[in-house]
Amino acid sequence: MTATDMSPAPSPLQQDYQRFLLLGSRRAPHTVHVHETGYRSGTINTDALGLRYSHCAGKRFSAAERGGASRINLLVGGSTALGIGASSDEHTVASHLSMLTGEVWLSLAGCGLNASQELLMFLTHQHRFGQLGHVVVLSGLNSLAHEALCEVVAGPGDAQQAKAYQDFLNSFSEGMQPAAPPRRQPLWRRIGQALTAPPVKAPLNWALSPPEKRLARAADSIGRTLRQWDRLLADSHATLTFILQPLLPWCRDTLPSGEQAMLAALEQQPANFDRLLEGAFDSQLHSAFFRRIKSQADPVPCYDMNGMLSSSPVFGADLFIDRLHLNDLGNNALAKVITAKLGLAQEKHAQRKVTPIKLV
Repeated sequence: MTATDMSPAPSPLQQDYQRFLLLGSRRAPHTVHVHETGYRSGTINTDALGLRYSHCAGKRFSAAERGGASRINLLVGGSTALGIGASSDEHTVASHLSMLTGEVWLSLAGCGLNASQELLMFLTHQHRFGQLGHVVVLSGLNSLAHEALCEVVAGPGDAQQAKAYQDFLNSFSEGMQPAAPPRRQPLWRRIGQALTAPPVKAPLNWALSPPEKRLARAADSIGRTLRQWDRLLADSHATLTFILQPLLPWCRDTLPSGEQAMLAALEQQPANFDRLLEGAFDSQLHSAFFRRIKSQADPVPCYDMNGMLSSSPVFGADLFIDRLHLNDLGNNALAKVITAKLGLAQEKHAQRKVTPIKLV
């Protein structure tokens, strides 16, 4: 029996998310990357727009199904904000924020979205939201991955590699794991495959620029976009906050036993998304990345969840299911830290004080 044969089968929870992410390849090409619309499962459900439901006071809410809520709040971001890893819609960060604050928090999140695409998603659905309270952008890593992705696509390559790059792009998503080894094919099929040209595989070695350069470009992109958010919301009473999402190597000096085992398995077979973050796991690079975001985004308030999450009483427990996604306990801890940091539980809906800024 080989090591591959002995690898554990994916759990039902993982299979549910993998099926959900695979179906995303059928999205309409003229829209921002969104997920399968009207998706139904015991783990994750989406509305007619492909956005995940959140739950508040026993009811579910989404951009397409806002109900009678006169004021709503938005959690914006990628797959961490979406809640890849939560056991159900009730256990996402948005749902936990709804429970902790007593207000409706909608999930405006999509796997793989970078900072500009997050803003475009908001502009696409802005007319659906009514009165906005808080807008929390929980993000950062997709913009960094996209910097590497652009380099991969723009790198030198001949015509034979074109399909390999396209296959790679089609498989790119924050949550996607490496494909499981295929079952042994019947003899007749193996003979037919042997007589045809072998499929072109994606190049194994990527010529990426130094991580410092990718981090700087990503930070500048995030900062510019946050200033655009600020100008866009300036005439409303909404508050805007950016929170750099947690990344396991940036969050912890030591790992709980469950996360140690998980990380060891990931290192044996890294996902494409992990490869796009190559070289960026250093803590000093992380600190410089956040400082640059904060400087570029001024006057938008910016916080780093990688430093804040350690204030949670459950920080020593297993919280991550991979390098960037959290389990139910992790999502709850993250929501509690956000609630405490922003004073949301005691909020009396004070009007936002708009800080004028120069157009750039």
